[in-house]
Amino acid sequence: MTDHLRGPQLPTPRGPLSAAVTAYLRGTGPLPRPTEAGAADPYGDDLQLALYLCYELHYRGFAGVPADTEWDPDLLRVRAGLEHRFLSALRADSPAHDSLDEALAALLVEPAEGTGVSHFLCSEGELWQLREYAALRSLYHLKEADPHAWVLPRLWGRAKAAMAAVEYDEFGGGRAERVHARLFADLMTDLGLDTAYGRHLDAAPAEMLAVVNLMSLFGLHRELRGALVGHFAEVEITSSPGSRRLAEAMRRTGAGPAAEFFYDEHVEADAVHEQVVRHEVIGGLLAEEPELAPDIAFGIDATEYLEGRLAGRLLDDWRAGRSALRTPLAQELSHTS
Repeated sequence: MTDHLRGPQLPTPRGPLSAAVTAYLRGTGPLPRPTEAGAADPYGDDLQLALYLCYELHYRGFAGVPADTEWDPDLLRVRAGLEHRFLSALRADSPAHDSLDEALAALLVEPAEGTGVSHFLCSEGELWQLREYAALRSLYHLKEADPHAWVLPRLWGRAKAAMAAVEYDEFGGGRAERVHARLFADLMTDLGLDTAYGRHLDAAPAEMLAVVNLMSLFGLHRELRGALVGHFAEVEITSSPGSRRLAEAMRRTGAGPAAEFFYDEHVEADAVHEQVVRHEVIGGLLAEEPELAPDIAFGIDATEYLEGRLAGRLLDDWRAGRSALRTPLAQELSHTS
């Protein structure tokens, strides 16, 4: 079998933790001690990359890394130490709403004067900034909805049925060409970007890695199923207006028809999903397990916090006229419009 030869290449380490995990995956060195994560910046490049490496073994893995490494007990102990550091920081730093109702209500309010990334890209973003944004978001969108699928075995009744219905749409409704990950790859092609899975990992700053890692953290732990539902609610409820702005940005800059279509598709689909998630997924879960309300609120708050950190990084760099990427983004494919 050649499964271990597939998947993206291992990335360049960013510090002692990620260097040790990378060496272990290559079979060339020992793992860090699980306690070493306690001294690391919970939102920094080194810890976030080390955690990303551990999590990707549950998705497509890495070239040259055997598939059974996914359940290596020593690596799982290290991952637990990284997760503890990250989750503890999130619980301490995420601004908390007083109740789930308050957290959900806040998501439904669009500020009159928007200042986020989608507002910037819609009104003044340039094509090079849209390319950077797509390259960064590819770390999630090329596996869109996969992390949320982990919650399905942990739900039942109304919540399971509604979650499965939304996921079915995300996976193309049975049509391979409509799978949202495929649609995003088409968007990337319009923008002249390499669509290979994991291609832009080295370019992504820690703030982007943390956004993606949060989904895997919530998804891989049954005790965090409420937080994953909260994360999913935040994504679906806020997606439609943001996607409308991003679709307009793609049209204004002449990014291409597939680039426009990806976000146009999300405007319509996520407007429907928002209602299903709020009333059926969350409502169904609370009908069975009302004690999970604080966890759902935490999932919303933690997602907002990390997305805010990412937005701050991107907007600071772009408004200063500089790239937000760690490594330059080449014109990998010819742009089509």
